Amino acid sequence: MTLYIALLRGINVGGHNKIIMAQLKSSLEQLALQNIRTYIQSGNIIFESNESEEDLQTKIQDKIHEDFEIFTTVVIRTAEELLQIVRQCPFSEQKITEASISSKGECLHVALLPASPSKANSEKYLSYANPKELAVIQGRDIYLLFYDSIRNSKIGSKLDILGIPATVRNWKTLSKLIKMVEEFY
Repeated sequence: MTLYIALLRGINVGGHNKIIMAQLKSSLEQLALQNIRTYIQSGNIIFESNESEEDLQTKIQDKIHEDFEIFTTVVIRTAEELLQIVRQCPFSEQKITEASISSKGECLHVALLPASPSKANSEKYLSYANPKELAVIQGRDIYLLFYDSIRNSKIGSKLDILGIPATVRNWKTLSKLIKMVEEFY
């Protein structure tokens, strides 16, 4: 079985698209997913399955719509892919420390996409980067470093330029998901 992490876009944000994680877990058990665990209310699910990422993405999105009447994008990574995201952070510890000193809230985030953006869209998106808002695109993942706040950032609000829906997680959440993944081994 493959260990997967499903990241739901726009769940329980600002009082919209509310799903109680215990109900979500119960719903997903009907898809024959194994060893389901959730983390916080923003839609982070760890589970095991023999199915492909593409099949799981469609099935989970459809099940959420069927059971909760919510249309959401589901981004899926294997446990190994999630570990690679953390291992391959393009920002140095020094840059992260500098940003954390001036940032209001978490400074390091990753936008996760279901597919890689086109070169043209990537270049257009990266044109919004500046010394206080850094971005690095690596395949289906975009590393974001903020010296102020993601809430006030231009680059944080321009992800739609990529032409692919993205879901964003801060480094603290990704680190917790890694710890949960490690508990499986």
